[in-house]
This record gives sequence, C-alpha cells and structure tokens, in this order.
Amino acid sequence: MRILLVEDEESIRDAVKINLVLEGYEVVTSGNGRLAMELIGNQHFDLLILDVMLPEMDGFSIAERVRLTNQETPILMLTAKDQAQDRINGLKKGADDYLTKPFNLEEMLLRVGSLLRRSQRVKGESIDVYTFGGNTVHFDLFEATTWRGENIVLTKKEAMLFKLLVERKNEVVSRNQILQAVWGYDVFPSTRTIDNFILAFRKYFERDPKNPQYFHSMRGVGYKFMGD
Repeated sequence: MRILLVEDEESIRDAVKINLVLEGYEVVTSGNGRLAMELIGNQHFDLLILDVMLPEMDGFSIAERVRLTNQETPILMLTAKDQAQDRINGLKKGADDYLTKPFNLEEMLLRVGSLLRRSQRVKGESIDVYTFGGNTVHFDLFEATTWRGENIVLTKKEAMLFKLLVERKNEVVSRNQILQAVWGYDVFPSTRTIDNFILAFRKYFERDPKNPQYFHSMRGVGYKFMGD
C-alpha cells in the first residue's frame, strides 16, 4: 500500500512517516501543496493524508481537485483546527475521514488501516468481464472475443493494462501510473512498449484501428480508454 503524506510541519511529518513505514506501508512525503498535486498526477497512491494548512495549495483544494477525476482513493485530512465547520468543509471537498491535531498516532494508524481495508473491499468488487463495441473481455481468464467473433488469448500484462484503462475509463492515465500498476518497480519499459500494447488493443478490438474509437494515446500525457 502506497501512501502520500502531505504535511508541512517536519517533526509531525517524520513521526507519522516512521510509524506508517513500521506498519509496512510505502510512504511518499511532501510539505508543499502544489508539489503534492504533481506527485498525485504522476504516481499511484492507495491513500492520501492531507494537512489542511499547506504552502501554495491547502489540503481542501487538493482534495477538491483530486475528486474531480478520482472518487476512489481515500483521503484522511489533518488539521490543527478543532472547529466543526472545518470538518464539514473537509468532508464536502471529498475527505473520507478527519483527524484533529494533536492526534494519537495509534488512533491515526487505526483510521489509516480502516480506510485502506474499505477501499480494498470496493476494489475487490471490480469487474472480471467487460463488454464494449461488440467485444467481450474476460480479465480473470485472460481471454477475449472480438466483434469479428474471434477468440484471442491476452497476456497477463495486456489484461492488467486493459483492466486499468477500463477502471479509469474516460480518464487520462499517465505513463508513470501504468508503470507502477502494471510493471511495478522492477522493470521500466519504454513509452514505445506501452504504445505497442495500445496498438495491439486497436488491432484486436477497433473496427477501424487507424481511427480508434476506444483506445487513445495522448501525446506527452498518457493513455485513455473511451467507454461506450
């Protein structure tokens, strides 16, 4: 589980990170709101922990921007303010939970664990079969039937990439997000490798591969699957 911790107070940031790492989480930290948004745009995180008061962009603004394109990743807000209106604002902006400073580290770890378990249960309900444009894909079997009636076998990487694009359909998925979700951290293929996967999907599933309806490469940005 990868967590982004955004906290501008170094002592709090270090203490929280140490405790999260001891629990087995991979933790990326930032003390700046704008830089945190760049990290969110380029990397995959399973949980965001956001302080409210941050340089350049506050936690409320980060949560609001994240929720424009991402409703799944849980958000835990941290604040020094113990006011009902702040808690309400955080929840309105898309936060899933709220902790007021000073907080008990054990309580924070319990909340983090609860949010991640809840999120994983939702992900566990993700689709195994997907139909679009006359095509049917069985992600669990690594098989597909095309609009031509052809049966094809997908490689594990093809199935993982396609499922990621489907789960994020109509959204641009960055190359870094694909690398982390499909290839992990051990192998880093070239952009051309991912392009070849997209070309293969077009050949399999598009009626006119040269004018794709579903699989789009966004030059310099990432890739997008346009659902029906």
